[in-house]
Amino acid sequence: MALQRAVYRPRDAEHTVLHQVIALHLEAFLGAAAEAGDGAGLPQFVEREFREFLTCGVVEHGAARFRCEGCAHEHLVPFSCKGRAWCPSCGGRRMTERAAHLVDAVLPWVPVRQWVLTVPYRLRYQMAWNHGLSRAVLRVYTRVLLDVYARGVPGGRTGSVTVMQRAGSGLNVNLHFHTLVLDGVFTEAPGGALAFHPAPGPSNAEVAAALATIRHRVQRLLVRRRLEPADDATGPVDRLADACPVLAGIVGASVQGRVALGSRAGARVRRLGDARDTPTVTPRGQRQAHLEGFDLHANVWVSANDRAGVERLCRYVLRPPFAQERLRLRSDGRVALELKTAWRDGTRELVFEPLEFLERLAAMTPRPETNLLICHGVLAPRARWRERVVAYGRVLPEPTAAAAPLPAGLDDAGVKPTPRAWSWAALMHRAFAIDVLACPRCGGRLRLIATLHHPAVIRKILAHVGIAPSGPSPGPAPPEPGAAAS
Repeated sequence: MALQRAVYRPRDAEHTVLHQVIALHLEAFLGAAAEAGDGAGLPQFVEREFREFLTCGVVEHGAARFRCEGCAHEHLVPFSCKGRAWCPSCGGRRMTERAAHLVDAVLPWVPVRQWVLTVPYRLRYQMAWNHGLSRAVLRVYTRVLLDVYARGVPGGRTGSVTVMQRAGSGLNVNLHFHTLVLDGVFTEAPGGALAFHPAPGPSNAEVAAALATIRHRVQRLLVRRRLEPADDATGPVDRLADACPVLAGIVGASVQGRVALGSRAGARVRRLGDARDTPTVTPRGQRQAHLEGFDLHANVWVSANDRAGVERLCRYVLRPPFAQERLRLRSDGRVALELKTAWRDGTRELVFEPLEFLERLAAMTPRPETNLLICHGVLAPRARWRERVVAYGRVLPEPTAAAAPLPAGLDDAGVKPTPRAWSWAALMHRAFAIDVLACPRCGGRLRLIATLHHPAVIRKILAHVGIAPSGPSPGPAPPEPGAAAS
């Protein structure tokens, strides 16, 4: 029997749990935040993230119009919101695009090891808003890792790519670092050629020693910046509380797993699962160390020739905070989040009141113009060896199914995609091996004929193709910072 060709099925954005909960409860949430802040409410960038999400995947708010060259079948692809915080669809696209860029244009053909650093609760709260502090802690952390690799090889240098993840598995604010390190060092011969020297896997003792150094240097950094926490406060200066008290309360509650607004303010998030008796001290895994709230893990490794494995690891570290499939709406109107892995106490699901759920989304929204993917060492943008390191060991074509050649005409622009300019069709093929520009009726080619922006025009086309319009508009998003008032 012949294999059935994979067919692209557009997402039904408006009927997802996430869209329904935000559409129904956004105004009540913004009102509760404004009341708690004596009218000040949440920062505009947080409200803008919510309102723009309600347009994501909704045809009435803009779409690309495709037509089959053979049978004239028409297909509408709605625009995305391009949200940076928690939109699963936009986060998935960004994950695939950036992972492709890292594999094709950044990471050389050498072994890669993932190091993961988490920090104590008080430091998570401070770093959630203070991006300068986050970058400073990251510099301390990566400097220690680069020094660990450079020992024993004179002149040896390595590089790293770090992704700042802002959320934990329970949608709590937990800013932590996933770092992909070239698992060895490069040296330069007198003629200018580079040679790579693989490193042996770190021992448990070496991981523990690295964590002790990181903790010591981070504590010195906090002292220098006068941010050393006292016993009863997050620190002598709380910039987030000064800038936006409401968001400070929401972020602080999220870090602690508690509720900030409403009748359950101060209470813990509801948990569902089998309670278990666990010892006070729990064993740590291989190549993992824990010290006073700091945790370092370094047991994930991918070989040089496993480029598909490298891309899977890149997608993992770049993944959005949660997937649509993990959310469900209970009969009582509450939102249940299924955990990917049960916690040690047996918790399998977290249950939120709708406003509590929106609190969590607001807390994990990053400030505008903050870079969450940073390169260090020989992979830094201005590193002297970067161009040669990136090209090291690279061959064409790369032996990975994820990077297989695209079908003829797959890129709707007619141009071979580059790592920084992936088309929607090329990304869908790379991630799911689906040719989305194949006509579902006759198998011909779909071609872009127009982009639609005007609501009246879109409604006429929807009526023409027999698609019912959706509900009312989510309302205007707050203006961008510095935008002129209309």
